Amino acid sequence: MTGFCDHAWQRTTQLRAAIDGLAFNRELAAGTLDQARFQFYITQDALYLDQYARILVMAGARGPDGATLRLFGECALEAVAVEQALHGQYLTQFGADASQAEPSPDCLGYTSFLLATAYHEPWEVLMAAILPCFCIYWDVGNTIARQAAPDNKYRAWIDTYSDEGFGNAVRAVIAATDKAAEGATDAIRRRMMTAFIRSSQYEYLFWDGAYQLRGWPAQNSTPAARSVPDAAGRPSAGARNRR
Repeated sequence: MTGFCDHAWQRTTQLRAAIDGLAFNRELAAGTLDQARFQFYITQDALYLDQYARILVMAGARGPDGATLRLFGECALEAVAVEQALHGQYLTQFGADASQAEPSPDCLGYTSFLLATAYHEPWEVLMAAILPCFCIYWDVGNTIARQAAPDNKYRAWIDTYSDEGFGNAVRAVIAATDKAAEGATDAIRRRMMTAFIRSSQYEYLFWDGAYQLRGWPAQNSTPAARSVPDAAGRPSAGARNRR
C-alpha cells in the first residue's frame, strides 16, 4: 500500500508533465530564457520565500511533537539561508531590489492560499499544502540538471534545486506528511489531497506567470465602457461604435 505522497504524486502526473513542458522551464534548461523573465521570477520567488518560511515555522509549531518542530524550523532556516543567498546573487547581478517589488497575482494568490490553510485548516492539510513546493522543485531541478549544459547561465539555480542536501529535506517532509496522513480520517485525507493539488496548480501558475510577466492591471487604465443593450437586446450605438 503506497502512502499519501505517492498517491498525490500519481494524481498530479499530467499537471507535473505540464510544468516540465512550460516554456519557462524548457528555456531555463536550454540556457536561453530571457533575463527579464528570469528577473521577474527571481524577484517574485524572493517575495514568496519570505512568506513561505513563516508558514514553515507555523507548520512546525502546530505539529504534534518536538521532532516536527525541529524539522520545519530547520527547513525554514535552510530556506532563508540557501534560497535567500541564491536570490541575493541574482538580484545583485540584475541590480534589482525585491523589497521594492509588489507581489504578482500568482505570488499573492499562492501565499494567500498557504496562509489561509495555515490559519484555518487542520495541521495535516497544511502539511499537504506546503509539500509541492519541496517535491516539485526537487523534481524540476533534477529534470533540468539532466538536460542543462555545464555553462548554463542559470547554473546556480539548477544546482540549488538538484542538490542532494535539498533532496534530504524533501524526503524528510514527505515522510512527515505520510505520517500525518496515516493518523488522519478519510475526510481529512481528502482535504489533504485537494490542498496538494491546489498548491501544485499554483506552482504551474507561478512559473507560467513569470514567463508571461503577468502583473496587475494598470491602476490608471480606463475600464471599457459597458455595453447597455437596447430594447431589442442589441448593444447601444456608442458601444457598437467603439468595437
